[in-house]
Amino acid sequence: MQGGARGPPRLSDNAAMEEEQQRPPLPDHLSADPRSPHHVKAVFEHDVGIRFNGKERTDVEEYCISEGWVKVPAGKTLDRKGHPLMLKLKGKVESFYR
Repeated sequence: MQGGARGPPRLSDNAAMEEEQQRPPLPDHLSADPRSPHHVKAVFEHDVGIRFNGKERTDVEEYCISEGWVKVPAGKTLDRKGHPLMLKLKGKVESFYR
């Protein structure tokens, strides 16, 4: 077969290192809510992952590594202002870029 389809482009080691250097450092306390003083817009330009008690969670709205907690929505329950009601879970928190 001649000419066939190529796989996805691969980043060289230098390009991958440059991409990691452009990412801002992950803060100790981060919130997904833009109204929060702990919201850092530059961090959310990249895909952020949270590992809570050794398991990756995709529903975390806010976290604090030093205090060891995450806030997650309590199902479909809303507060009186129409925002999701949050539960604070305590445990080991790790954040990382995907």
